[in-house]
Amino acid sequence: MHFVEAKGILTGNGGHYGMNIYRGCSHGCVYCDSRSACYRFTHPFEDVEVKRNAPELLEAALRSKRKKCMIGTGAMSDPYMHCEEKLRLTRKCLEIILKYGFGATVLTKSDRILQDIDLLEELNRETRCVVQMTLTTFDDGLCAILEPNVCNTKRRIQVLKEMRDRGIPTIVWMTPILPFINDTEDNIRAILEECAGAGVRGIVDFGMGLTLREGDREYYYSALDKHFPGLKEKYIRRYGNAYELPSPDARKLKEVLTSLCKKYGMMCSPDECFAFLNEFPEKYTQMSLFDAT
Repeated sequence: MHFVEAKGILTGNGGHYGMNIYRGCSHGCVYCDSRSACYRFTHPFEDVEVKRNAPELLEAALRSKRKKCMIGTGAMSDPYMHCEEKLRLTRKCLEIILKYGFGATVLTKSDRILQDIDLLEELNRETRCVVQMTLTTFDDGLCAILEPNVCNTKRRIQVLKEMRDRGIPTIVWMTPILPFINDTEDNIRAILEECAGAGVRGIVDFGMGLTLREGDREYYYSALDKHFPGLKEKYIRRYGNAYELPSPDARKLKEVLTSLCKKYGMMCSPDECFAFLNEFPEKYTQMSLFDAT
């Protein structure tokens, strides 16, 4: 872990904003796209870069914005990595979002988000908050291989249920689905049944597969050699250097997803899920614009 003084914190166009308080990650997921060379890391991925001044930058940015909207975090680096337990920068930023009347969406794999559940509940009560959780692998043993330094799927489902009990809406990212590893109907069904029981509003899926780019591909293939000998060669024969690697059973798995989501009233279109995530209560938008005139 190392600290930097960042120059900015928010990205976006005003309809919604995103922020990444950290760069890199300590969760060790074998498939992580954020390792890709296109993101131009100049330090080891596990040496997490901490934007020490993130709260100050966020407060300065929100103080000057007239239109309220949703602010998301977690798209590139999990906001609840191990260092957050001590640094609490994510919590400080959420407090600032609440202070200035914005909404928040948080994407994580970690049960450390529960340390802020009181604040998330208050945010959802005052404006709006949506918690997003990534679930890829129901089997505990396989989950420990694919996502080694973070809580397992069953614990994450407990987190989703606690959010439900506090009235905080949730979305699940069921991606990536790894060809020949977790791309089974039993895995998809088990995750979706648990999501329905936890009151999840929608499931984000991008075609029942995996994407690989330079940097990410090498790390992933190294993990295959370690944990699944011979599987890398099978990938190379089938996919070459393709960016998109759909499961051979993608169509069938997508049908399972669509059927179960319809049965349980969960959204399953990425566009529909993203619209839900970015929706900000109109009454607060109108109040904000009126107050600014």
